[in-house]
Amino acid sequence: MDPNYIFHYPALQEKSKDRKAEINQESNHQENEEKKSGNRKENPAENKQEEIEENTKQSKEPKWYTLSKEQLEQTVSGTQEKIIKAIDDNLNSATKSQKYIFKIWDAVQSFQIAETGIGVILCLAAILAMAFTIFIADPLIVGGRRYILKARKENNTKLETSLEVFRKENWMNVAKIMLMRNIFNALWYLTIIGGIIKTYEYRMIPYLLAENPRLDRKEAFAQSKQMMAGNKWKTFILDMSFFGWNFVSLFTFGLLRIFFVNPYNAATIAELYVTLQEKNEKPEETTNRKEKEIQVTESVKK
Repeated sequence: MDPNYIFHYPALQEKSKDRKAEINQESNHQENEEKKSGNRKENPAENKQEEIEENTKQSKEPKWYTLSKEQLEQTVSGTQEKIIKAIDDNLNSATKSQKYIFKIWDAVQSFQIAETGIGVILCLAAILAMAFTIFIADPLIVGGRRYILKARKENNTKLETSLEVFRKENWMNVAKIMLMRNIFNALWYLTIIGGIIKTYEYRMIPYLLAENPRLDRKEAFAQSKQMMAGNKWKTFILDMSFFGWNFVSLFTFGLLRIFFVNPYNAATIAELYVTLQEKNEKPEETTNRKEKEIQVTESVKK
């Protein structure tokens, strides 16, 4: 066959040109790869230096826990920001009654978004906050109310009075009843309005326990409910009278509230407790109660 046979047909000529172009591209690509591999073999020190620089650059990237708030907002994802906020809320809620019940949910959510390590930390923080609230913070609240009730009768009341609730026979009962109050409050707050009403209904439980740390749970709830019947709105108005003090305390970074407003409020509610108690009692019941208070005080001191 004539070797120039293909040049008499345009279609065959075009196919031949395309094939030659593909062969040229493949050869050029192979030459470039050989040059690159040759350069790597010729300069191993430079290649090593480049790897070190890349690793150093990666190691210098800041971690989320070393960033400022502004940098954090720019670098972390929405999920990470939510987890960090949950940790902060758990730590801040350690001394706030019943708040830990809601914070446990943050730990559950972190497991659901595949952040196991953060989830474990949140669980531990929630457990510690819960244990501190149940066994330390809530009994201290009752102890503080006990000190106030006793101080209104005696001038030289010692601070050790507030620690009498931590005696073996009193501690667990106080912790149990305050825990039940917090749980009931939390469940009622799912209805919002019901939570507000029940908060005022259970308002006198710490004062009842302060007078008698060995009081039965059902009796404590029943007495508080009886005392607050028809007095919830009046107590709410009384609480609103402290709004101005609480607002002013913001300008003192909370110091005014810690050293003045909170003790003032506790003493005011203590007077309300005594007034409601005397109002709901008959004269003979008041006499019996006072005698019982003296007996309980003597037994608690032993």
